[in-house]
Amino acid sequence: MTNENPTPELQTLLSDLVSVTHRLTRIAAQATGEQTSPATWRTLSVLSSFGPMRLGELAKQSRVSQPTMTKIVANLNEVEWIRRIADVDDARAWQIALAPKGIRALSDWRDKLGAALAPLFDDLDREEIEVISRAVDLLHECTDVRAADVVKAA
Repeated sequence: MTNENPTPELQTLLSDLVSVTHRLTRIAAQATGEQTSPATWRTLSVLSSFGPMRLGELAKQSRVSQPTMTKIVANLNEVEWIRRIADVDDARAWQIALAPKGIRALSDWRDKLGAALAPLFDDLDREEIEVISRAVDLLHECTDVRAADVVKAA
């Protein structure tokens, strides 16, 4: 399934996919009325996907500056959504990990997003829902395996 030279058609399709997923995220976030910063949810999602990491790496993965991540982590720590754990590779350093409350908060947020978007898709038939399901599975397969390589190559 390796495609060293993606076609212009694939590049356009992927660009459209990114655009529409951003739009879906904005619609869902606005519909929930949630006031929590998108950077907070992105940070929790990064920790959920990649596990504990140091502050600098977390800032990089979340696409914010290190000082901004310091503030985000302080806020997350205050509400007990993250915890600091010792870095096994460097006793002087700490890693940031999701805490049980953070896992629940992220799960609840994702549930709210899904509920907010459901009315947009409530007229889909079973076959169309299966197409979306397969697309989601395919996106997970591609991004779970290859995302780190693409980011390093950029």
